[in-house]
Amino acid sequence: MRIALGIEYDGTEFSGWQRLSHGDTVQGALEHALSFVAAHPVEVTCAGRTDAGVHGRCQVVHFDTEVQRDMRGWVLGACSNLPGSVAVLWAQPVHGDFHARFSARSRRYRYRILNRPVRAALEARYVTWERHPLDAARMHEAAQVLIGEHDFSAFRAVSCQAAHARREVLAVSVRREDEQVIVEIEANAFLHHMVRNIVGSLLPIGRGEQPVAWMGELLAGRNREVAGPTAPSSGLTFLGPRYEARWGLPAEVSQ
Repeated sequence: MRIALGIEYDGTEFSGWQRLSHGDTVQGALEHALSFVAAHPVEVTCAGRTDAGVHGRCQVVHFDTEVQRDMRGWVLGACSNLPGSVAVLWAQPVHGDFHARFSARSRRYRYRILNRPVRAALEARYVTWERHPLDAARMHEAAQVLIGEHDFSAFRAVSCQAAHARREVLAVSVRREDEQVIVEIEANAFLHHMVRNIVGSLLPIGRGEQPVAWMGELLAGRNREVAGPTAPSSGLTFLGPRYEARWGLPAEVSQ
């Protein structure tokens, strides 16, 4: 039987999603909890790996097991064996052809910037602080050049192991909500640090240090060295993937 799960996590204390031989990871914690419930070793496959300090709103994973448990048992059993920073939101059986990574049509991220003179206290783990006033409208206008299929080498980490830098951005928006500037981006897939590097390049535009056209120049130039710095991980949340409705997954991850 193949089972899909929706996972929520605070990535602050983790060394990222992917299981490592050293350091705590979300995958490692989840597999430990599921193995306890299943009474056999469980390995999960996720929709999209996240870096150290990055959060997950509805990460989707799948795993295979012959053990019979009701779906509520998987949810409650896993949650009771997970640290407080990770929770299983839902569980459901899926067709054997379903694959959390390869069946996903797109992935969505949100980046939150606290834009005020004073740093965050209550939400310091979930936002990035920018003291200088930001023009969200300029940032939104600049970001629209990213929509479509492009070579995103300018926003690719040096350590990125992807075979190529071509990705298709389906939607991107920047808006202000009171003291926060929120960047949301959806793409078929992402390069390592792609969202954080895009945000790091939008910030100088929002501060008025670069023109709106600068984003297009960076994209066309494909040179990571001249683009903005990598924005901190704390402001980034993986909202989750999207799948075709035929898989029958919850609405938040279906289209």
